Amino acid sequence: MQTIKAAMWRMLIVLGLLFSPLVVASDDPLKSPMWDYLRNVFLGDAPYQFDDRVVVSVPPFAEDPTQVPVTVDTTALSEKIEKIVVWADLNPIQHIYTYYPLKQVAPNISLRIKVQQATPIRAAVLTQQGTWLVGGSYLDAAGGGCTTPSVANASPYWESHLGEISAKKILREDLGRYKFKVIHPMDTGLVDAIPEFYLQQLELRDETGQALLRMELSQPVSENPVFSFDLASELTSNELYHLWLRDNNGNEFEKAL
Repeated sequence: MQTIKAAMWRMLIVLGLLFSPLVVASDDPLKSPMWDYLRNVFLGDAPYQFDDRVVVSVPPFAEDPTQVPVTVDTTALSEKIEKIVVWADLNPIQHIYTYYPLKQVAPNISLRIKVQQATPIRAAVLTQQGTWLVGGSYLDAAGGGCTTPSVANASPYWESHLGEISAKKILREDLGRYKFKVIHPMDTGLVDAIPEFYLQQLELRDETGQALLRMELSQPVSENPVFSFDLASELTSNELYHLWLRDNNGNEFEKAL
């Protein structure tokens, strides 16, 4: 059952559609009624352009709106990337994550998210020149993912396994890939009597403790999230990296990968 919070978010979105002077943004290839508003929220007044090199991959239809795979691939860009912001236009909580590629990473990120309804999924890349390059895809979905209680709330398993991390290192000729899963309920706070409880920060660090990448996460990331990252160079079997995370309750989790 949707909570008062979720109903209020839906009402705000509807009101925005009804009273917006520009119901459809003329330059938006996905023709979203929320584009002008969210462009201002996430990009501000900075210059932007839509760019096919920013590839957002989603399934044709979200069979499970609580576990929707989304991949953002910006490896075709030649510009130096400062950060990547990803959001869902019609979610009650739009922001999904902000990604900072600091060094030795190929900006190709995969994870699973929750969606409340069919929506455009956006990725905006801020280049060193100060211009945003924007890509996106339309995700068809039945909806309800943001206001569905996590499975963890019906099971005591997560309390004794909270923060457990399982990881896989994939060695390839041209790059290295890490894929890992974290046990966490990722509650949105939009379900009645269940407060928000989610991972907020993530860093992949080298053996000296320096961060290779950093992420700021929001509630729409799926329960027990699975992440995949690419490094810009080939991994060797003796390289040691660490994954560090912190949730909104101040719990910290770390694992040598």
